[in-house]
Amino acid sequence: MTADLSKQVERLTCWQQPIRCEAMEGGITNHNFRVEHGNELFFVRLGVDIPEHGVYRFNELAASQAAFSCGISPEVVHAESGAMVLRFIDGKTLEPENLRDHSTIQKVVSLLKKCHLEMPQNLPGSTLILWVFQVIRGYAKTMREGQSRMIPQLSRFMEINRQLEKTVGAVEIHFGHNDLLAGNFINDGQRLWLIDWDYAGFNSPLFDLANLASNNEYTEILERLLLASYFEQEPTEDLWKRYFAMKCASLLREAMWSMVSEIHSTLDFDYLQYTTENLDRFEKTYAQFEKL
Repeated sequence: MTADLSKQVERLTCWQQPIRCEAMEGGITNHNFRVEHGNELFFVRLGVDIPEHGVYRFNELAASQAAFSCGISPEVVHAESGAMVLRFIDGKTLEPENLRDHSTIQKVVSLLKKCHLEMPQNLPGSTLILWVFQVIRGYAKTMREGQSRMIPQLSRFMEINRQLEKTVGAVEIHFGHNDLLAGNFINDGQRLWLIDWDYAGFNSPLFDLANLASNNEYTEILERLLLASYFEQEPTEDLWKRYFAMKCASLLREAMWSMVSEIHSTLDFDYLQYTTENLDRFEKTYAQFEKL
C-alpha cells in the first residue's frame, strides 16, 4: 500500500526532477509524505472526498490557501485531484500537554482569532459550514445505514444532541478550523503553525474553543483562562454553560466520527479503541454538564 501511494506522489505533475519520498506517521484521515525535491522540502497530503465525514477537498484547498494568506499555515504550492503539496514546516508537532501551557494558550488564541476573523476575507464565495449538531444527526443516519454496532445507543445520543443544541442557542458565526487536535499544531522554534483544514468551515467560535479544550483535556482552570483570553473578559455563568454544552457536543462528535470510521475507513488505525476512549470522555463530561 505505502509503495503504491509513494508512486502516486512521484507521479504528481509539479515535480521538475526526481524526488525522495518518505511516508509520515500520524494521519487518521489522510496519507502524508515528506518529499525532497532538489534543495526544497515539501509535505504531500493524499486524500479524496470523504462524504460520510463532510470532507471535501475543494473546501480544504480553499481554507488552506486562505490560512496561508493570513500567515497561520504553510503555503500550498500545488494541488490536483486527490493530492495537495505544501511547503514543509521543519518543527515539532505538539502533544496535548504542550497545549496546556499558559503562554502557548495565548499563542493559540491569537491563531484562532486570525482564523475566525481574517480568513473569510481570503475565501471564495462557496465554502462549507460545520454545525456540529447537524453533523451528529448525519452520523446517526450513516451509522443506521451502515449497520453500526452502536445503533442501540443512537436514540439516546440524538436526545442528548437536541438538548445540547438548545442550550447553546443562537451564536455568532465565524470561520472555524474545527479539528484542534494537538497534532494539528507545529512549533518551528519561533512560532506556532495551524495545519490540516479538512473540517474547516463556518461555525461558532465556541466550537473551536470547546474542541481545543476537550481534545487536549484542559482542566477547568485552563478552560476559564482560554475563554477569558479569547473574549477578553471573565466568562459569565451563561457563557460557561453554553461552552460546556458545546464541549459535550465536540466529544460526542469525535466519538461518533470514530464509530462511522469503524465501518467506512480503510486506513490502518484502531478506531475501536479511539471510539472507546472518546465515548468514555464524552460520558464523563456530559455527567458534569447535567450538574450545571
